[in-house]
Amino acid sequence: MKRFFAWLRAIFNRGMDKLEDPEVMLDQARRDMTQALVANREKAVQAITQKNRLQGMMDEAVRKSAQLENQAAAALKTGNRELAKGFLREKATTDSTIESLKGTLAQAIETVENVKVAIKRQEEEVRRKTAEALALKAQWKQSQIQSSINKTLEGLTFENEYEGSFASAREKIADKQAEAAARNEMFSGSIQGKVMAMEDQAMDLAADEELRKLEEKLGLATAVPVQEAAVGEATASVDAELDELEKRLQQGQSGQAGS
Repeated sequence: MKRFFAWLRAIFNRGMDKLEDPEVMLDQARRDMTQALVANREKAVQAITQKNRLQGMMDEAVRKSAQLENQAAAALKTGNRELAKGFLREKATTDSTIESLKGTLAQAIETVENVKVAIKRQEEEVRRKTAEALALKAQWKQSQIQSSINKTLEGLTFENEYEGSFASAREKIADKQAEAAARNEMFSGSIQGKVMAMEDQAMDLAADEELRKLEEKLGLATAVPVQEAAVGEATASVDAELDELEKRLQQGQSGQAGS
């Protein structure tokens, strides 16, 4: 039941919104003004018709009065005073009617003229209100269009709302670059240490070789095969170290290229 009444309220509110729509209200007002003007014109026509009837009655009474006067004159010429007297009595009644009609006709003419002026003013008012209604409807349409444009533009934003994403990306890239630089620095230090160790080892081998030659010269040399074996082992160790260093360098370069 509650849903039913809610539905009825929705239908009623929708109908009221349509009735209160400015365009509908203006159209209804224009129709009402036009209908009122038509009705007033019809009443004016009826008033003019009645005035014309009074005018006809007046003209007929005036004609009859003149005719009775002529008839009375003709009766007098024939010596018939009684007949002439009857014509004059009827003429007096007609003249009385004419006097009564004069006031009524004058009032009717004044009323009709006032109605004509009122009708002209109303016609001018209807034309003015019609033009005003058209202007108001145009303004209503413009306001509707402007409101529609505003609703359409509500979702637009021109603020730099993506700056946070760019700042975060720049920070991450900077961290990764710093990490890569640190790794390069560490790797370069490691290579330099290896090179220095190799140089030290080579210098030790050269010093051992010079020492051996000096011992041989002084007759203090020990077994040569042992020294040669040591030199061979040292050389092999150096070669193996060099191979390992080259592999590490290649792996480091591949890792940097992948980053």
